[in-house]
Amino acid sequence: MKNNIELQNVSKKYQGFELRNISFNVLEGCIVGLIGENGAGKTTTIKCILNTVNSEGQIKLLGKDSKQNEKEIKEQIGVVLDDSFLSEYLTAKQISSIMKDLYKTWDENKYNEYIKQFNLPTNKLIKEFSSGMKMKLKIATAISHSPKLMILDEPTSGLDPVVRNEILDIFRKYIEEDETRSILLSTHITTDLEHISDYIVFIDKGKLIFDLPTIDLLENYGIIKCSKEDFLRLDKNDYIKYKKEKYQYEVLTADKSNIRRKYNISTIDKPSIEDIMLFYIKGEK
Repeated sequence: MKNNIELQNVSKKYQGFELRNISFNVLEGCIVGLIGENGAGKTTTIKCILNTVNSEGQIKLLGKDSKQNEKEIKEQIGVVLDDSFLSEYLTAKQISSIMKDLYKTWDENKYNEYIKQFNLPTNKLIKEFSSGMKMKLKIATAISHSPKLMILDEPTSGLDPVVRNEILDIFRKYIEEDETRSILLSTHITTDLEHISDYIVFIDKGKLIFDLPTIDLLENYGIIKCSKEDFLRLDKNDYIKYKKEKYQYEVLTADKSNIRRKYNISTIDKPSIEDIMLFYIKGEK
């Protein structure tokens, strides 16, 4: 399988923040979730990928250098960013007229289907849309030229659970229609990623913490709940971080099967992606 996104030692320095040596890949046919708390570097990473900020390191999109082949690449990608869109004094109908001149593969029928599916008015100014309606319009616009790669920054933000599930189904179908496509999806709604992602890339304070298959995180990681006595018996190499609660210790391990074999500890909970992220950020080592 080929990589639709390749990052090698990508760095970007701002006053008070630095993205440091970020390296990960996004395979064909995969949905990769990009997670981290606010200010961790997710949006900066996406801006580096899209070449909207100058960065160090190597970035390839669809097998080509992102800077040398920027125009060709952008014809084949769909983007949803929180802080960018066309003029709010346009209508959804006018957007289609503009996009068909920008993209050779623009599919007006597909766009109109999404507009209808999302119950969006065609002749109402975008500035009169709710935040949720604007996000649905962005998604419809990003996907209607059948891009090979989609890069999405908080695409389900502001949407209720029913619409979020509807959007996630669209993303699944987008990948299933063509196994050479990929999605990089940055979101703080980590429960969405548990249902849709193949890999999770976790960035904290500008550093890559891990790049792992989602199934490994959900099936192999565990939260041990134990007494102080049992905690002190644990080898430090067998766990990642811990939290000292009022009556017990909670300990994150990447290999709960090993813990069960090695120690007589039966209470090991299955963590969510959010649980794992919070242990890495807030836990002690």
